[in-house]
Amino acid sequence: MLPISLRPNGRRAVIIGGGSVAARKAESLVDAGFPVFVVAERIDDCLRSMLDERGASYARRRYESADLRGAALVVAATDDPETNARVVADARAAHALVCDAAQPNGGDFTMAATERIGDLTITADSGGGSPAFARRVVREMARALGPQYGDAVRTLARMRTHVKEAFPQEERAEILRELAAQPVDELAAMPAASVVCASRRSALATVQSRSIAARLAQRGIASTILGVTTSGDRDQERPLDKLDGPNVFALEIEIALRERRADYAVHSCKDLASSLPADMRLAAISLREDPRDAFCSERYASLDALPRGAVVGTSSPRRQAQLRALRPDLTLATLRGNVDTRLRKLLHGEYDAIVLAMAGLNRLGLRAAHVVPFDVETLVPAAGQGALAVETRAGDDALATVLRACANDATSELCIACERAALRALRAGCSAPIGIHARLEGERMIALGAYATDGSNVRRERCEARVSTLDEAETLGAELAARFASAPQPAPEAAR
Repeated sequence: MLPISLRPNGRRAVIIGGGSVAARKAESLVDAGFPVFVVAERIDDCLRSMLDERGASYARRRYESADLRGAALVVAATDDPETNARVVADARAAHALVCDAAQPNGGDFTMAATERIGDLTITADSGGGSPAFARRVVREMARALGPQYGDAVRTLARMRTHVKEAFPQEERAEILRELAAQPVDELAAMPAASVVCASRRSALATVQSRSIAARLAQRGIASTILGVTTSGDRDQERPLDKLDGPNVFALEIEIALRERRADYAVHSCKDLASSLPADMRLAAISLREDPRDAFCSERYASLDALPRGAVVGTSSPRRQAQLRALRPDLTLATLRGNVDTRLRKLLHGEYDAIVLAMAGLNRLGLRAAHVVPFDVETLVPAAGQGALAVETRAGDDALATVLRACANDATSELCIACERAALRALRAGCSAPIGIHARLEGERMIALGAYATDGSNVRRERCEARVSTLDEAETLGAELAARFASAPQPAPEAAR
């Protein structure tokens, strides 16, 4: 037996018989939305009243084969086995599915007992052995479940429509599975909420913002994405440290929040200034992707394999300084543009190699012929690299609470707090030639720093401490910054 649900789609159902069995079948089919036509010499008063009330049609006469013309479903529900057998034969000749109410195994389908809770339909089928017991089962199930199950189905139906419109097909199933697994009372109480996410327009930024929108969708909140072109995106020629002012990838996004064109924003955490404006807050830090930088080349297998004078592209003063310390014989050239643009320039031979963040490559599913991640001790990443920062207005406590609950990763948050505290103490922006990276190993946090004091010198520091709170993480970040202030000036690093 294969339980299925049929939609009427305007197709007609015909019932032959006018007694109590026919009445039950007619009521179920009318409730399901089928146009119903009943034929019987005698039609019970209750059945006739129900048909009149529901706008169904009937004829009080003997059954004729022509009664099945155009029927999608047929029910044989008379007291006469010969008539029922004839109805079954005629229905099959007319290519209609038929139910023999007297002999369930003689037809094509049986009709399960049903109860509805809002948009939720509960069915039980005894295989014709005891229809009365099947009806009892569905009534008891409906009472046990309660009306909140119907409300939950409405929430799920609403969000299913949103998810189909807002997310690519490969992401939809996981979102809807997670949503359906939420407690029923929470599903039932979810309001039809919709919020707007401000994001840069690049493919990477869109993927990142959609990942947070997916978390909200799993909580029954629909997000639309507002694309914002930032000053850093408009100027694709000058190096990052030559752009006008700090916060070049976040300023216009924060303006969209202030103007209430958006409710929250998703940033690459490394793009944010170390201190937010007073009217903004960090609501969540996502689970960190691979924080490492990566050597990318179409021709050379590694940094060491590059010949003297090879051209390496990167827009980051931090990467340039550390690469120059590692290989002073290389030619470092400015490289701007989105991840796919940079990889295309590499493919076309404009550079011998480039350096990109592994997180961006992973999120976009992109690669060069050779991709070799740098160890974080060798090329210290930018503060926040690999993590997403979710920003809201300072007073939007309700939304910030939801975002934190569905998107925040506690371990990543501790590490990012340490890194951003070090930047604040150093009074450095997101484009400064400074690498700061923190990681947790058990209960101890290890913080690394690389600070380019000029074009050829990179000072490196490391400190660690037991960390379990944000205050402790920020204290460790401040300690790392203090070591830079007190350490003696190092000699230039030898080329490797």
